[in-house]
Amino acid sequence: MSLLDLITGSTGNQVAEQAENKFGISKNQIIALLIVAAPLVISYLKKKSENSDEADKLNATLDKHHDGSILNNPAQALDREQEGDFILNHIFGGEKATVENQLSQNTGISMDKIGPILAMLAPVIMGYIGQQKQANNVTSGGGLGDLLGGILGGSAQEAQASNNPLSDILGSVLGGATQSSGGGLGDILGSVLAGGNQKQSEQGGLGGLLGGLFGK
Repeated sequence: MSLLDLITGSTGNQVAEQAENKFGISKNQIIALLIVAAPLVISYLKKKSENSDEADKLNATLDKHHDGSILNNPAQALDREQEGDFILNHIFGGEKATVENQLSQNTGISMDKIGPILAMLAPVIMGYIGQQKQANNVTSGGGLGDLLGGILGGSAQEAQASNNPLSDILGSVLGGATQSSGGGLGDILGSVLAGGNQKQSEQGGLGGLLGGLFGK
């Protein structure tokens, strides 16, 4: 399963429908959030995995809690919101509020709901990483940086080759993620939200692209 498959396929749609029912946010907005949040989480984890201790902790966490089974049973996301909040606190640390604020501005999801929805999505994203870890036979923390970079790069190429609005948006987000200099976690957020696609400047940034999705 590619990142594009995760977001546009059965898993992404089922999770979006559950979030729509629980939070009263449109399914399109949830999918838009997932389009941005998944590359952002992966980019942050890639940066953290440059530290060997962090990489080993992530490897152990994936082995213990994220075997990918949630992808076959997305209903788990509803029950794992508290776990998802813990995941986000660890990944984003002191920048969590900034991340939530930026994602709220770009997706139009209110601040009181963006955190809980992200917490619902986090175990799904981690489950995807765990599935890819198994599929690529990565058995130690030392291989996680390459795995995460490969997910971003491969997904960017697939999105560019595809021809639908969701792929265009994902390709733009991934363009920013793969072009990030990696100077710091704050730089990653800016790079992902800025994107690497000329279409963004023509349509008012990422918000313009996502607004086009909502209008369809």
